[in-house]
Amino acid sequence: MKITVLAENTPYSSEFAYEHGLCIYIETANHKILFDTGQSGIFADNAEKLGVDLGAVDIAVLSHGHYDHGGGIKRFFEINDRAPLYLNINAFGQYYNASGKYIGLDTSLAGNSRLFFTDDNCHIDDELELCTCNRRDRKYPTDSAGLTVRTESGFEPDSFPHEQYLIIHDGNRRIVLSGCSHKGILNITEWLNPDILIGGFHFMKQELTEAGTPVIDNAICLLSKSDTVYYTCHCTGVEQYRYMKNKMGEKLYYLASGLTIRI
Repeated sequence: MKITVLAENTPYSSEFAYEHGLCIYIETANHKILFDTGQSGIFADNAEKLGVDLGAVDIAVLSHGHYDHGGGIKRFFEINDRAPLYLNINAFGQYYNASGKYIGLDTSLAGNSRLFFTDDNCHIDDELELCTCNRRDRKYPTDSAGLTVRTESGFEPDSFPHEQYLIIHDGNRRIVLSGCSHKGILNITEWLNPDILIGGFHFMKQELTEAGTPVIDNAICLLSKSDTVYYTCHCTGVEQYRYMKNKMGEKLYYLASGLTIRI
């Protein structure tokens, strides 16, 4: 399986554009998949440099309804005229960050015929499925980190029902892609028991201080106990990744904008 990072917070080398966002291209035995579209259109510029034909993508997936994952949807639709985009039924919610800035999707896209809205589970075929795990208990507590959703009652902490995970069945392997792991990387790992997990851990605001380091140390301890190999990126934080890598060794790797790997 081939994984190419088309947009991420950091560049693999100086020739690749980067931004706060995520876009990953995946070639499986049966599909060419675009997972998220980054914040803007730079994913398409990097794809051209890397020789990735976005017009050949047959399935696109949106991990959740935030601008840094869905900001490039319109450009993708301009390039590719056939691939459906799978997104959760809650993806067009009114989502805001801790400072009150709108961080949701472009609502003008909501009626586009290319959108395929999913609920808690979506079986695409024998190779691909999507799930939210919304009905699963969260054994490990999570924090909305100030992220909110605006409802008829006002602003409420976001519990992220719009976040979904892509499961790829590759022979005997289960490969999971998670955009930001807002429901907790520990919970996701326990729920889905992947052989390989690709995605952000959302530790970027957990500073390596007396308060934040124990949180990351606990994650290191628990993640290391599983047989999963992790490829992280985006919202994990570079400093946090380096700290974790030092302790997790060959169980943890980083994916930067422009990098291609085979797993």
